[in-house]
Amino acid sequence: MSRTVRVRVRVRVRAWMRGLAARGDAGMVTSEYAVGVIAAVAFAAVLYKVVTSGQVSAELQDIVGRALNGQT
Repeated sequence: MSRTVRVRVRVRVRAWMRGLAARGDAGMVTSEYAVGVIAAVAFAAVLYKVVTSGQVSAELQDIVGRALNGQT
């Protein structure tokens, strides 16, 4: 590739990048918010199920009990 072609390509890439920067990002669109909310609710539901399960609940109560009683 000749030097002239490389310079032209570089100039065009820089102009394209400036165009992208000038356009900016106004934030998420409604569909992105919807997907984000659905993912957060699904994660919260799974976390709630795990924390309220019998084994995890017993372990958490054991940890809190040992901390309150000063045991290690």
